[in-house]
Amino acid sequence: MSSALKQVFLMIRVNLGSLPRRLAISLSMVLSVALVVAVLAGFLAMARGFEAALAGAGSPDIAIVLGGGTNQETGSEVPAEAIRSLAAMGGDSGIARNPGIARNPGIASNPGIARDGAGAPALSRETVVPIDVGQGDGTEQMLSLRGMDVTGPALRDRARLSQGRLFLPGAREIVVGARIADTFPGLAVGETIRLGALDWRIVGHFTSGGSAFESEIWADLEAVQSAFDRQGQVQSLRVRLDGAGDPTTALAALRHRLSALPGTPLAAVSETEFYAGQAERTESLIRLFGWPIALLMAIGATAGALNTMMSSVSDRSVEIATLRLLGFARLPAFTATWVEAVLLSAVGAAIGAIASRPTFDGWQASTMGANNTKTAFQLAVTPDVILTAGLMGLAIGVIGGALPALTAARLPLRAALRARG
Repeated sequence: MSSALKQVFLMIRVNLGSLPRRLAISLSMVLSVALVVAVLAGFLAMARGFEAALAGAGSPDIAIVLGGGTNQETGSEVPAEAIRSLAAMGGDSGIARNPGIARNPGIASNPGIARDGAGAPALSRETVVPIDVGQGDGTEQMLSLRGMDVTGPALRDRARLSQGRLFLPGAREIVVGARIADTFPGLAVGETIRLGALDWRIVGHFTSGGSAFESEIWADLEAVQSAFDRQGQVQSLRVRLDGAGDPTTALAALRHRLSALPGTPLAAVSETEFYAGQAERTESLIRLFGWPIALLMAIGATAGALNTMMSSVSDRSVEIATLRLLGFARLPAFTATWVEAVLLSAVGAAIGAIASRPTFDGWQASTMGANNTKTAFQLAVTPDVILTAGLMGLAIGVIGGALPALTAARLPLRAALRARG
């Protein structure tokens, strides 16, 4: 081992050996770094959890048809003529069994839409109504009541009934997503709840693998249209793409067919892309708030680290001066002080990262999602969240320890020895 390395290791041992004399101020640095890491991990876990909830809702085999030039269901409207045209794609060989959809055998079949077991195009007409539902503390939250055809639940591949049954056509019955059923009182199966001006009976609960669907309430389309004075309104169509080929090819075929329809322009987007776009917007908003807060805290923690390490240099001035007079170079003095700062911040980062997992992982949260309604999700403390937050904590020591390390390397030897007598 070279002489320089021996000097570095010896000075690191001297620095770490003096930590008990500076225990209180060193612990304050460790805890401030841990707090920064935990706060940043919380915001990143929130963004990651929301992204996972929406990603779980999307399927590449499902397409969403929207009208009116919008990429959101709010503001979209799909004309009845277009719905009849799409439903009649089966020609003479079969036609949709969805309620209220007429048969038009004069329109050619299109391979973009798959068929169900009865030979009908696998599609569901849907509309979303924002509703206020009371919480246990007397406040109200806006949730999504989604009216759909009886084929709608089958077009959500991960959706499964956990209790009860599905709604019946034409009946004022609802099935409630598991997340909001656990959050809001009075949503048990068999209960009656007032939505709008009418009472609705809860006949079932459903799960969907933790996806955003679990933040919705489902009901029969025509019952929702009648109850909320939206007769004939259809905001979107959900269709299953033809499984015989590549979903991308089927989506292209569907878009080509839509472009040939007269009237309101219609657009088709895969369910995966639809929810990915929503996730990106909200995830960016969460990070927009989270990163500045974490950076401000990190600046404060860096100032604290600077103060801690300057105190460390002052406390060890005689030791540093003595070693320098014995022939130690400036580099070991610089390196030992800088390594001490990095090690203290690394301990703080580890504590913050370890504490963030039991604190935030799986924690229930909610935010405004699609259609300006509440979307519930779980925070997810993933390895990349821990790595990002941990690196932020480590950077505090790297930056905050640089100036004290430079001060230690340039310490006036005679002044330091004279100050200690």
